[in-house]
Amino acid sequence: MNRNYYSNVALFHDTMPRCGGIRRYLREIAESPNAEKMAFIPPFIILITEAILIIHAIMLDEFFVIVLTGFLFVVSVIEILMITREMHEHRRQTTFERELAIRLDDFIIERHMDNVSNIVTDFLNEYEEYQANRTMIYHIACQIMETHRRELWEKTLKTRLKLFLDKNDKKALREIIEQFLKKYPEYRKDPEKVYQLSALYIDKLKRSC
Repeated sequence: MNRNYYSNVALFHDTMPRCGGIRRYLREIAESPNAEKMAFIPPFIILITEAILIIHAIMLDEFFVIVLTGFLFVVSVIEILMITREMHEHRRQTTFERELAIRLDDFIIERHMDNVSNIVTDFLNEYEEYQANRTMIYHIACQIMETHRRELWEKTLKTRLKLFLDKNDKKALREIIEQFLKKYPEYRKDPEKVYQLSALYIDKLKRSC
């Protein structure tokens, strides 16, 4: 009895990692976008159809049909497994890149660095586990720096617009924007953003009155 008990316990522990892996795959499928879930529909429809044909062929004792349909059934199962694996790899890569971007962003903010090459070198010196991802780190660092520059650009724009609008609140919006762009020509590359922020600020002033 003790031997059977320990055998069952060992079998339970052996199957736990497999069950955990299956649960992880099912959770990833459930949390995946609808477009990825749609990729499962055709193979499953074909799989169900082939299963019905196999059962029908077995009942009729059609050996050739059984072999052919069985082969197609196996192909459909393999296709579903490949789609699941691709989805898992895509999710793993996306999670890795997101976590790397967060860590790299925190690193840049803490070090107050603005040179991408120096950022990549110093980051890899501190986090050696990412040595194989130098190219990816370089591209992500470029994107982060561009985002920071854009955020600083918008923050400065909002501050200048607020001061300018407070001084010229009696004028028409179009006239205010023209004068603002004449005073700050660096914002002429995105006049739509200037107009949008100006309209939002004026609307906010009207509501507060």
